[in-house]
Amino acid sequence: MSVWTIVVAAGSGSRFGGPKHLADFGGQRVIDHSLDAAASVSDGVVVVVAAEAVDSFAGSVADRSGLEVVAGGDSRSASVRCGLAAVPSDADVVLVHDGARPLAGSSLFESVVAAVRSGAAAAVPGVAVVDTIRRRSGGVVDRDELVAVQTPQGFDAAVLRAAHEAGGEATDDAGLVEGHGHAVAVVAGVRENIKITNPEDLAIARTLRDQIDG
Repeated sequence: MSVWTIVVAAGSGSRFGGPKHLADFGGQRVIDHSLDAAASVSDGVVVVVAAEAVDSFAGSVADRSGLEVVAGGDSRSASVRCGLAAVPSDADVVLVHDGARPLAGSSLFESVVAAVRSGAAAAVPGVAVVDTIRRRSGGVVDRDELVAVQTPQGFDAAVLRAAHEAGGEATDDAGLVEGHGHAVAVVAGVRENIKITNPEDLAIARTLRDQIDG
């Protein structure tokens, strides 16, 4: 089954203070770690970046084979659709990964792919919620019913395309697919697989990386 990965890195990075996916992370850029993990399981990788960054980013990854760089859209869902348009029509499995999650290793990608190959329409990594969750209006939510969802998220390619053809918006692609009537399988996530949003997150991720490497 042909596997392609869309790595999304088209955000402005306003909360980070700049393009977070380009920040140094162990001698590489944050996004390079995502590209390495994606390439380990994929027949091809599509990177979605801001329109004004396409040429410069494409030049920086010219030595990587099987990688295409495209411009994103005005929202995360729109950017994924831009990436999906560059995925070959004969792809069987499509993964979508946030370029700002550098600690998602190859084994996590492999777990998500395996779930889709086993018949899941969609598969996401999830970790248990350990904090007490309270509604602003009052009342505590049963955390045993909750998981914190990560990327990469994997999909039957035809299912993902159909969900995006409707042009909806969601915080993640599993939400779009679920809204079209498909169940979403949850595989074991990795607690260290944090998303870098603020500078503090980068510092934490660097510490976690050092612990993993050590």
